[in-house]
Amino acid sequence: MISTTVLIVCPTSPNNQSDSNEYQAQEAHGLCEAINLDIHSTKSISLKKISPSTYLTKGHLEAVKADMEEGDVDILYIDTHIKANQQRNLEKFLNKKVIDRTGLILDIFADRARTQEGTIQVDLAFKKYQKSRLVRAWTHLERQKGGGGFIGGPGEKQTELDRRMLDVEIKRLEKDLKKIKSNRDIQRKARDKEHFPIIALVGYTNAGKSTLFNTMTNANVLSKDMLFATLDPTMRGLTLPNGQKAILSDTVGFIQNLPTELIAAFSATLEEVVEADIILHVHDVSNSEIASHQKTVLAILNDLGVKQSSNNIFNVYNKIDLLADIDSYEYTRLKNAHEKDPKNAYVSSYTGEGVEPLLNKIIALLSADYEEKRLSLPSSDGRALAWLHGHAIVEKQEYHDDQSIAVTIKITKMALNKFKKLFGYSSLF
Repeated sequence: MISTTVLIVCPTSPNNQSDSNEYQAQEAHGLCEAINLDIHSTKSISLKKISPSTYLTKGHLEAVKADMEEGDVDILYIDTHIKANQQRNLEKFLNKKVIDRTGLILDIFADRARTQEGTIQVDLAFKKYQKSRLVRAWTHLERQKGGGGFIGGPGEKQTELDRRMLDVEIKRLEKDLKKIKSNRDIQRKARDKEHFPIIALVGYTNAGKSTLFNTMTNANVLSKDMLFATLDPTMRGLTLPNGQKAILSDTVGFIQNLPTELIAAFSATLEEVVEADIILHVHDVSNSEIASHQKTVLAILNDLGVKQSSNNIFNVYNKIDLLADIDSYEYTRLKNAHEKDPKNAYVSSYTGEGVEPLLNKIIALLSADYEEKRLSLPSSDGRALAWLHGHAIVEKQEYHDDQSIAVTIKITKMALNKFKKLFGYSSLF
């Protein structure tokens, strides 16, 4: 397979800190690697002003063109969102394919989507993005596997999609998503009948959510040191140390300047986050941009309707094993500072350190709205007893000679009402 070579340009403002510039370059590098592009080099360009026609100013354009010609580079990736006319003018000047941050992230998502819903969501986002610009295919480029059509390939024709045709496609995809959403609502109602608490993992991409998901549920979800290693949401049953059952949901990682088209397309999937009883916000403590990443995640959650002040957001500071290697003093200080905090936890999803205390804190959070109740059940009603073990905290059970079981439980009002409705034991409380 012929490799496709890319030159990365990271535009920065003159007052940007060097550490931020370095991280921006690393993230841009990771995005290009995620779609299997061969990286020629990375240039950080300080822009005092933005050209309305080409985004980059004339001097920078000449330097970029020289680098691309010298290295026989196929694609220019510019790590920001640029307008349609700027993209076209850049391509005309360079005589090369140009892709911006939105286009590249859409391509990555298209490459990673595995489920029918994920594929439809990405296709919908791609079509909406296409409406704003004509994306030209370059026939001399090798086609990457998957992809949304931004990185062209041999044999493809240069074409324009009629806006009316795009509108028809968008309406069709939205109709398909509506059907899937209806099915998910039915599944959610079925889960509500069982009343298992929903715990959703959110975080910046590559924060280690999927590894933590695997550690907590003994699952085998793909987890790699790669941006957007997993895309399609995954849900698994979780048994807490006290025997209580819950559902753990892993979601797509967030990123700075996540295309609005994708946020809109994935809003249905991310409803699991909005509906969650507890949101575990996973942070990468070994990353120098942790504060910036936190702001990005909270901003996206806010767009979804989850406020920063929400009482159900729990901070999980992950990769403490890496922090210990980088700065042992900071590792100890931070761990001690948050060890007793009921809504913060420090873990290593890789080694498992801190996961059990995290699970115990989840139990405490889920128990916050619990009431203590005592009831007597016939020993023959194993189904009711099993239900209580799955949906409440069973603190004590005693078997009596009259073939009854005295059970002391902690249970939420919602679960208690469900138990009464299912088993008809309201008079026993």
